[in-house]
Amino acid sequence: MVKIKRALISVSDKTGIVDFAKELVKFGVEILSTGGTAKVLRENNLPVKDVSEYTGFPEMLDGRVKTLHPKIHGGLLALRANPEHMAKLKEHEIGLIDMVVVNLYPFEKTVAKPDVILEEAIENIDIGGPSMLRSAAKNAQSVAVISNPERYAAIIQELKENKGALSEKTMRKLGVEVYGLTSRYDQAIYNYLSKKILTGPAPETGFGNSIGFEFSKIQDLRYGENPHQKAAFYADKGQLKGLASAKQLWGKELSFNNILDLNAAVNIVREFTLPAVVFIKHNNPCGVAENKDLLKAYKDAWACDKLSAFGGIVSVNRKIDLALAKLIEKSGFLECVICPEFSSDALALLKNKKNLRLLEMPDLLVKSSGLDFKKVDGGLLLQDEDSLTLDESKLKVVTQKKPTKAQMESLLFAWKVAKHVKSNAIILTRGTKTVGIGAGQMSRVDSVFISTKKAGKIALGSVLASDAFFPKEDAIQLAAKYKIKAIIQPGGSIADDKIIQMADKYKIPMVFTGIRHFRH
Repeated sequence: MVKIKRALISVSDKTGIVDFAKELVKFGVEILSTGGTAKVLRENNLPVKDVSEYTGFPEMLDGRVKTLHPKIHGGLLALRANPEHMAKLKEHEIGLIDMVVVNLYPFEKTVAKPDVILEEAIENIDIGGPSMLRSAAKNAQSVAVISNPERYAAIIQELKENKGALSEKTMRKLGVEVYGLTSRYDQAIYNYLSKKILTGPAPETGFGNSIGFEFSKIQDLRYGENPHQKAAFYADKGQLKGLASAKQLWGKELSFNNILDLNAAVNIVREFTLPAVVFIKHNNPCGVAENKDLLKAYKDAWACDKLSAFGGIVSVNRKIDLALAKLIEKSGFLECVICPEFSSDALALLKNKKNLRLLEMPDLLVKSSGLDFKKVDGGLLLQDEDSLTLDESKLKVVTQKKPTKAQMESLLFAWKVAKHVKSNAIILTRGTKTVGIGAGQMSRVDSVFISTKKAGKIALGSVLASDAFFPKEDAIQLAAKYKIKAIIQPGGSIADDKIIQMADKYKIPMVFTGIRHFRH
């Protein structure tokens, strides 16, 4: 056990620091501090000694040099059991520091501002903070180093239980936490500066020569995609957003595959502004509908492919009330339902289905933007998320016949769905509901065949969206056989002229988007 006699406190995030310091004072701990932190503690009538008074050396260079002094780092790094170290401290009148409470300048928040300039970013690179943290962490068996305000309560509790002392086990854990913080901090600095300096102001991709990520475990999972695979769920370090912020209100533990499907379901349902419902199975939609009437949207999405929807995931972009809960209850076995909110009576009803997992995600409608990365053997593929939306003014009707207003509305709906279906993707819609979905096939004509087969007679008179261009005319011929009324696709094939001629032959309006939405 280490008795805490002297603590150095210097924090950017002052959350909880006054209460923490008050508790330290009760144990007779001498507090050293700097600048703004010392000011806050004094304003709350706490005894504080300035670091400059302690070291006998003033803060200088606009605060760039405050704690970089032998009386600080000697007091942190000295090995208490080493007689030579202790003799040197005595010779140079250096006291021991038993605790460091430090969090760093908010570099990541600073550079996230759209108008930040390089000079401001550089001034928010903390030097003294990481130096003290690392010195203390290196000597963690003797120095308690606290870099996270969330640890304050537990530390105070242990101090109370041990009459002002901490266990070596606790102190070593705190030391390890520091290295996670400083590595992430340095990586954030490198990521920013490499874009600004190494790759220049207008880089080809905007990606640096190296990149680092850090995540915090939310929970261990029963297993991965298959029972023989271990798995866990992690959130972006330092923030809880998106699916990681969803609250499970009912049902057994989420599985690895549940989380993957929930992610797909949320991403699709976010595309729509009107009430919308999405049924997901194995990361692909098997029914999507949008309607002013939420109950109608649910019925339409369910009707698209009831067989595939069995055991699936449902996402809804509106609050689920009792009326919708009754429809869900009658829909057979479903794995999960996710929405922004459940009414109390809807929640009570759905809790009767013990195998149904219910999740609330208040920010479900907030579209994410950032990076998409996929692990490959020996490396990582990194890209921007596919957040590009269609500019309707840039659509190009390439056939002699133009789609009607109603057909165009349906085509645009189908295009939003196609963006989230595994390639090769073909979507058939009537109005704003899917009637047939062909996903993940090795040839595009096969996806057309599957979508029309699933739709059956309802395919007659529907419109079709393709996530990428048609390489041959065969898919258009098959679409004509099912009397498809209009087609939307990116264009860009060397066979475009032949494709357009085939569409003209069958009098099918065709629209080019100029955008592809491959999803592997």
